[in-house]
Amino acid sequence: MHHKLYIQDVTLRDGMHAIRHQYTKQQIHDIAIALDKAKVDAIEISHGDGLTGGSFNYGFGAHTDWEWLEGIAEKLTHAKLTTLLLPGIGTIHDLKKARDLGVESVRIATHCTEADISAQHIEAAKKMGMDVGGFLMMAHMNEPKKLAEQAQLMENYGADCVYITDSAGAMLMDDVIARVQAYRDILKPETEIGIHCHHNLSLGVANTIVAMQHGATRLDASLAGMGAGAGNAPLEVLIACLKKMDIHPNCDLFQLMDLADDVIRPLQTRPVQVDRETLSLGYAGVYSSFLLHSERAAEKYGLDTRAILQELGKRKMVGGQEDMIVDVALDMKQQSI
Repeated sequence: MHHKLYIQDVTLRDGMHAIRHQYTKQQIHDIAIALDKAKVDAIEISHGDGLTGGSFNYGFGAHTDWEWLEGIAEKLTHAKLTTLLLPGIGTIHDLKKARDLGVESVRIATHCTEADISAQHIEAAKKMGMDVGGFLMMAHMNEPKKLAEQAQLMENYGADCVYITDSAGAMLMDDVIARVQAYRDILKPETEIGIHCHHNLSLGVANTIVAMQHGATRLDASLAGMGAGAGNAPLEVLIACLKKMDIHPNCDLFQLMDLADDVIRPLQTRPVQVDRETLSLGYAGVYSSFLLHSERAAEKYGLDTRAILQELGKRKMVGGQEDMIVDVALDMKQQSI
């Protein structure tokens, strides 16, 4: 079954991580409207860790999700308003609240081996008439065939699309291809495949394109790569590459370039780029949103951020374990005495 290419912007959700979830309500409004005018297909808005992710563990947002989402849907003329929910953080009640604010689509996110905890949320979202994506995070930590079996569980629960989510930016192009092919081998033709790449090894755009070439149709990206770690596949770069390939999504390239340079980059208190720390995330296979937590722990305890990230990778720590980074740093400090 042929599916139309679908560009989903995550500047206002994954991009939250880069500025500690401190977008103002006005910034969310203005950027969402500008993205809509530039003709992206979907705009994802929530705390970086999904609906009601604001907490001591993950970081409190400048506003609630409801304040960020309020008044956006009625202003959009092209793009779908979307959001993200992690079972165990967000609830079905939160999903209903988002739906009432005009959210049409949701991604239900779990670790790559825990698709079974998404069943209730996917089923509830479908009953609400929403477009639903399954979002299998840290996809490099599960081999292709087993990851595809997790994707099939989400499909069985009702997901319209299931994503390969490279949360650590750790995958090489062959890793991506193997997982897309494994999905295609087992999923129904009508189930779409999505790709969400982080840029820690500078492969965010390349991995997105090879995923598309092998069957992925929902492609995630963000303005100036705004996101955790070295960020996501930069939206303006991805669109430029697609246009050079004679694949012409509706997106207005010049508008996206202007938004990236004039609006998003000035917001970055820490540049979203590949540097020694963010490269270490991809090299060690560590969750991209661990970066700022690890940098703070390194400064506090006199350690090298890269060493902390390597240790987190060795311990195979995953999203949701941010509070343990300080414990790891203390262990390392003790061992160095």
